[in-house]
This record gives sequence, C-alpha cells and structure tokens, in this order.
Amino acid sequence: MLKNEVNYEEKGIVFNIQRFSVNDGPGLRTIVFLKGCPLSCRWCSNPESQNKHRQVMFNIKNCIDCHQCEEVCKMGAIDFKFNYRIDRNKCVNCGECIENCYSGALTMSGEEMTVQQVIDELKKESIQFRRSKGGVTLSGGEPLMQSKFTLELLKACKSMGWHTTIETTAYCSEKVIKDILPWVDLVLLDIKTLDTNKHFEYIGVNNEIILENAKKIIQFGIETIIRVPVIPEFNADKKSIEDIAKFAKGLNKVNEVHLLPYHKYGVNKYECIGKEYGMRKKINTPSNDVMVKFKTIVEDLGICCNIGAH
Repeated sequence: MLKNEVNYEEKGIVFNIQRFSVNDGPGLRTIVFLKGCPLSCRWCSNPESQNKHRQVMFNIKNCIDCHQCEEVCKMGAIDFKFNYRIDRNKCVNCGECIENCYSGALTMSGEEMTVQQVIDELKKESIQFRRSKGGVTLSGGEPLMQSKFTLELLKACKSMGWHTTIETTAYCSEKVIKDILPWVDLVLLDIKTLDTNKHFEYIGVNNEIILENAKKIIQFGIETIIRVPVIPEFNADKKSIEDIAKFAKGLNKVNEVHLLPYHKYGVNKYECIGKEYGMRKKINTPSNDVMVKFKTIVEDLGICCNIGAH
C-alpha cells in the first residue's frame, strides 16, 4: 500500500552516492548527497553542494591545454586567460565541454535522477543494510532544500523497510519539517553556534530558524543527535561548546552530541568551482587534547559525547 503512495518519478539533483559509511547512522549505510544548501559555511568541505543546479568543475592539475573545450563551448565561457578557466557568468552547465575533455579536467557535479533511479542504486546494498542493521542517510548540501524529492525518496526507502537518517541544518519551513519527519528514523542535526552574529558572519544566515526547528524536531519524538563542527576562530572555545551543550540539554530528549574536528579535505574543490576558500590557510585541525577537553564539557552536563571525523 505504501509503495503505491510514492511518486517514483519525482526528480532531484544528486552529486554523490557513497557506500559503506559507518559514521552517519547505525550499521553500514549508503549516503545520498543532494545538491543545494541555503548556508554558505566558510569551511564547507563540499562547496559544490551549495549550488542547487548541476555545475561544471575544472581541475587544472588534469588539464593538458588541448583547448578542445574552448573550441566547442558555444557560450564562450571557456577562457584560458581566467585563473579558473570558466567564466561562471556565461557558463550554462550544458556539459558539452566535458564530453570533449579527454584528460578529465572538466567534470560535472550533480546528476538529475528520479526516485526510482536512486532506489535502484540503493537496492544493490540492501543485503548489507539487513545484515548490519544499517540503511540510507540523506545528506548534502541540505537535503531539506530539495524537499519534494527528499520526501518521496524517504517514503520509497521506508517502503523497502530501510532505516532512514537525514543530516540537516534544519534551515527550512515548519511545513517541510512536518512533512518529512514522519519518514525519518534518525536526525543528525548540525548546530554550529548559538551566537547569532557570528553565525551570520561565517555562515551567511541567522540561526533563529535552526534553533526553533531543533525544538520542533524534538517534539516529534524522533531520535536526534546533535553534530557540532569544531572550527578554530569560530566555535573552538569553551563558551561556544558549553552553550551548544546546554542547548542540547535543554531539549531534554537529546542524549548524544558529536564533535567533529575541522579539516581541510575539501579545500581543493574551491578552485574547481572558481571560488576562494573562506578560512585562513594557516588554521589547523584542533588537537586531540583540545577535542577531549571539549568532550568533557559536554559529558559534564550528562550528555554522551563522541569525537568523530567531519
């Protein structure tokens, strides 16, 4: 009955499907990364996820200067005088340059897929889901930004009997929360700071909607884990971590917080999409000693805390 209620033809933009994850929900999981995010975190490790549309990426390390892409681009968007080769104001992301790039310097981030196409991919891991008590995690970007596609995909996953998780900033309307949460088993909720001014400065949006929606998510009674990216010069200090821990404690039903140390794994992607990295290059990952101190702050409030890769 449930299966008949799913719109398997609903389309969304997916930029990656990652298998055998063990850090984004229980058991072995497949993560479906969706394009589009209303936030612009300076440290974002998936900057290609922020744009909701398909996006041409250019990796200069693979370029052999054959100029084939320049010759086939009808929009005149390829210019070898540009540092990043692509004039983003002219590029329409048609992909013709990619088809003629034999060195792999040009690639496309994002593929339009139907719910059925994604489910067909996920079915390949269904045995692993059952054996490990795992399932499917939707991430991004912000999966709630593609709310119609996310809803239908979650419904389809539940019709298969799979455990469902979403990793979200909760920056969305109350209606989206109410529509989608009934189909979710676990929420991985990103809370970055309680300081509104700092949130806007480093992320580009205020945090009031996020904090209010956090309370609404808890009211649904769905298991929720709060995730905190620990970023030097932003929130890697006692007060910031303590404020978030106290907020989590005040939600009553949050029993676990994950502290995710800052890393630079996605820095090279910024050049590929013609953007500047938003953090100072000399900022380093917090030491294990520092992370343990932050972990203790959370645990002292009676909340289970883990330090994990971000």
